[in-house]
Amino acid sequence: MSSEHPSITSFRGDLSRRGGTGDVVILPDSAHTAALAAAALDCEVGAIANSLLFDAGGEPVLILTSGAHRVDTAAVAERIGVERLQRADPDFVRRHTGQVIGGVSPIDHPAPIRTWIDPWLRRHEVVWAAAGHPAAVFSTTYDELVAMTGAVEVQVD
Repeated sequence: MSSEHPSITSFRGDLSRRGGTGDVVILPDSAHTAALAAAALDCEVGAIANSLLFDAGGEPVLILTSGAHRVDTAAVAERIGVERLQRADPDFVRRHTGQVIGGVSPIDHPAPIRTWIDPWLRRHEVVWAAAGHPAAVFSTTYDELVAMTGAVEVQVD
């Protein structure tokens, strides 16, 4: 049996500390988009919660959005009261989350990150999000995700 990647082990610990009840699933390497992950998990793409880190003038901002939506960065910036949201570069993502693009989880960051959530995710009984590594996801519920992250609802599109 191969050993688990350290970022997944770290994520499991934080999930447990926060009272998360979901299962961590390792996906095939080919499931690198919301659509492919949804197919591998046999769920709707809208049930995939993408954790997108943005740079708001040096401050990290995490948007948990349904895989069915694209974030309108100008509209969301206005809604959350920041001047501008820029897609974060890989170094910014790693520095603020301890994780890599494609594997950013909603939790298990070195320091708290202001987080917003797409209310569309409420429509799904089970929501899947990254578990700290590009090949790992975990199951949760909308309410549990909000409780673990302190996320505030924002319309993302």
